[in-house]
Amino acid sequence: MTETIERTTQLEALLVGGPTLRLRYAGRTFLTDPTFDEPGVYPGPVTLHKLVGPAVSAAEVGPVDIVLLSHDEHDDNLDHSGREFLKTVPTVLSTPGAAERIEGVRGLESWETATIDGIRVTAVPALHGPEGCEPLTGFVTGFVLQADGQPTVYVSGDNASVDLVGQIVERIGRIDIAVLFVGAANVDRFGDIDITLNAHTALKAAELLGDAVVVPVHGEGWAHFSETLERLEREFEYGGRAGQLRIPPLGKTVAV
Repeated sequence: MTETIERTTQLEALLVGGPTLRLRYAGRTFLTDPTFDEPGVYPGPVTLHKLVGPAVSAAEVGPVDIVLLSHDEHDDNLDHSGREFLKTVPTVLSTPGAAERIEGVRGLESWETATIDGIRVTAVPALHGPEGCEPLTGFVTGFVLQADGQPTVYVSGDNASVDLVGQIVERIGRIDIAVLFVGAANVDRFGDIDITLNAHTALKAAELLGDAVVVPVHGEGWAHFSETLERLEREFEYGGRAGQLRIPPLGKTVAV
């Protein structure tokens, strides 16, 4: 475990709120799923309610080299201000569908790798609900970052499947830091089945990830999250993995 902690100090993280996390990695600045709107209501097939605004404004985030966009179809992962923010970023990686819908986005198929300034970014599978959910929830991607002399970082995106986490570990190998989208999101499309990781499934994913540091995001700020970060913390404590969990503070830059 000591080796892992020493290696992961090379990653700097700033949680803006929701799924939006700024990562400084291998000399470049990444941002996941940009959301900078103030609280509001987002009508649609499912109406979403944003409860908390960003802890850090887009201007305060500063220049970003690469956006990792898990999907573009839900406002809690890409809101109005986030769409404007994409226009300021040289490289935006996402799903092939997002590339068709948004100018300037590069779509990656699952297991496809883009190399940017020596950083290998591999798209990995994600499932935004139960098997067969895609017609309702759309296609989502996760990402794995790798670079020489740097920790391997997994960003799950809105993934609810523990089995897919196992497949990613089997194919990629050791993961040092796992950014897991949690919160047990539930918009009542699949009954009691959550469409992101809940505390129990996040713990199961952590078990598959070995001694990777787990950084939970997307667990606050929206009404459709059915679990709190306190519940997640308690589940990891009961499961004997409290030391593996690093809950990032809102609006404060930390080393992971």
